[in-house]
Amino acid sequence: MDFQRVSICILLCTLTASLQPMDLPRKKCSKPQSHQLREATVRWDAAHKSVILTEGVMETEGGAYGYFNDTLLLSGWGVLEIRAGYGAGPLDDETTFFLAGYLEGYLTAGQMISHYANMYPQLIKDERVLIPLKTFLSKQDDWAREQVKLRRNSDPLWRHLGLILAQLDGLHAGAAQWAKSKHREPLSPFAVQFLNGIGDLLDLVPALTPRFNASVAAGAFRMPGMGHCTALIKVLPGFENLLLGHSSWYTYAATMRIYKHWDFRVSDPNAATGKMSFSSYPGFLMSLDDFYLLGSGLLMTQTSIGVFNASLFSGLNPHSLLAWQRVRLANSLAKGGEEWAEVFSKHNSGTYNSQYMVVDLSKVSLRRSIRNGALTVVEQIPGRVVYSDQTRTLRRGYWPSYNIPFNAEIYNLSGYGVMWDRYGDDFSYDLCPRAKILRRDQAKVSDLNSLKYMMRYNNYKRDPYSKGHPCKTICCRNDLRPRRSRPGGCYDTKVTDYQMALQLAAEAINGPTTQGGLRPFAWRSFNLTAHQGLPHTRKLLL
Repeated sequence: MDFQRVSICILLCTLTASLQPMDLPRKKCSKPQSHQLREATVRWDAAHKSVILTEGVMETEGGAYGYFNDTLLLSGWGVLEIRAGYGAGPLDDETTFFLAGYLEGYLTAGQMISHYANMYPQLIKDERVLIPLKTFLSKQDDWAREQVKLRRNSDPLWRHLGLILAQLDGLHAGAAQWAKSKHREPLSPFAVQFLNGIGDLLDLVPALTPRFNASVAAGAFRMPGMGHCTALIKVLPGFENLLLGHSSWYTYAATMRIYKHWDFRVSDPNAATGKMSFSSYPGFLMSLDDFYLLGSGLLMTQTSIGVFNASLFSGLNPHSLLAWQRVRLANSLAKGGEEWAEVFSKHNSGTYNSQYMVVDLSKVSLRRSIRNGALTVVEQIPGRVVYSDQTRTLRRGYWPSYNIPFNAEIYNLSGYGVMWDRYGDDFSYDLCPRAKILRRDQAKVSDLNSLKYMMRYNNYKRDPYSKGHPCKTICCRNDLRPRRSRPGGCYDTKVTDYQMALQLAAEAINGPTTQGGLRPFAWRSFNLTAHQGLPHTRKLLL
C-alpha cells in the first residue's frame, strides 16, 4: 500500500489517487456500483418535518447528496464526499447542515459503530469516570445550545455553532435511521458526543477521575501518554514551493480512517467558507489530526501539547466550547490566520491542548514573496491561548512541530521546564530527538516525495538521535519496543503542496511505517486490544 494519488471519481480503478474533491454532478447521476460504494440523496419534507432519503443516486435537487467509498481495506482510506444546500429550492443554513450530517451518519453508521467499539476501551479504563464524564458533556451541550438560542441573532460565532450542532443532530439521526433499517442497536447521543470529543477526552477523562483532585492537592505533575503527531511546513530556498506534511500518532485502534470532502452552501455572509477537505474518522465532524484544506485558502494542522502541571485542569468548566467545536468555528469563520486564532481563543475549554499552525495561501506568491500573516502559530493550554505570526521563521526554510510548546509562557506553565530539569532533553523544545532530526534532515526536503520520506522516517536502530528507541523519531513504532510494546505510534501521513492545496488535494497513506525494513504491524500480538473492522496486517510499500 502506497500514498494515494488518484482522482476520487476513479478510486475504484486504482489505489494511487489524489485525495481531492471531484466536481459532483449538477444533475441526477449514478456511478458504477460496487460493494464498497454507497451513494444517496436526502431532502427535507417541511410539511411533515421529516427527512426523505433516496439510496443509489445523487440528485442535485435534494438538500444534500454524496457518496461513501468504503475502500479502507484496499487503499487504507474510505472516502466521503457530501454536497449540501445547492438544490433548486433555497434552504436555510440550519437545515443544510442537518441534512449534511444526516447523510454522513446514514452512509457511515456501520463504521461509526466499529470505531466507537474500538475507541471506548482506549479512553474509558476506569468506569467510575463514566458518570462524571456524561454529566460534564451533557452540561456542556446544554450550555452551548442555550447560548445559541440567546445569541444567534447578535453574534456570528453562536449562529454558526448552531449550524454545527444541527449537523451533529443530523449525524445522530442519520446513523439511527441506518441502524433501524439493519435491525441494529443505534449509537446513543453520548456515543456521538464521545466520538466527536475524543481529542478533548484525552484531557477531560484524566481530569475527571476520582484520584485527580488528590494529585492536584499534592502539587503533582501528571505524565500524559504518547504525544500526538509530527508536522513540518517547508519552504524551498527560492520560494519555489510550499509543502506541508503531517503524521498522526495514537493507538493503532484508531486507524479506521475516512478522508472527507464537504461542500456546503452557506448563506451567512460572515462565513469564510463552507468547503473543506480533511483527514478524519467515522462519526467525526472534524479531523482530530488535524489536517485541513479549506475553501477560504487556509491550511491548518496541529500537534498536541502534553500538560504536565495537573493544577491547570482544576478549573475545567462545562460552560466552555470544546476544542473540536472551536476548530470548526475558526475554520468556517476565519479569513486569515490572526482571525482564526481570535475565533479559536473564545470560550477555551482547556482540553485537547495543542499547537495549531495556520497557513494562509493568499500571503504566498511562489518565487516572489511570503508576506507577513502566511503562518500563524496558536498554542492552547487550560486558561491560556497564545498566538503569533511566525512567517519570518518560515521564510528561513521550515517550521517543525512535535508536541512541545514553542511559546516560552506556554512551555513553562504547562510544566515542560520542570520536566526538562527532571528527565532531560526529551522535554526540550530545541534538543528533543525530533527537533534534532528535523533540523538535520529538513534541508533534504525538496518535493513531495522527499517530504513523504521525511514524514515516514524511522531509523531508530542506527540514528544516533533516536538512541535505539522506536518512538524517538519522526514516525513512531511503539509496537517495536522490546519490553514495553504497545499497539500505537505513527500510523498515517498526509502531504500537500501549494498547487495541490489550492485544489483542496492531498496525498495520504494509512498504516504504521515500514521504512528502512521495519516489519509490518500485525494485530496477532495485540489481540486483546479492540480492533473491529481493521485489517489484521498493515503491509505498506513505504
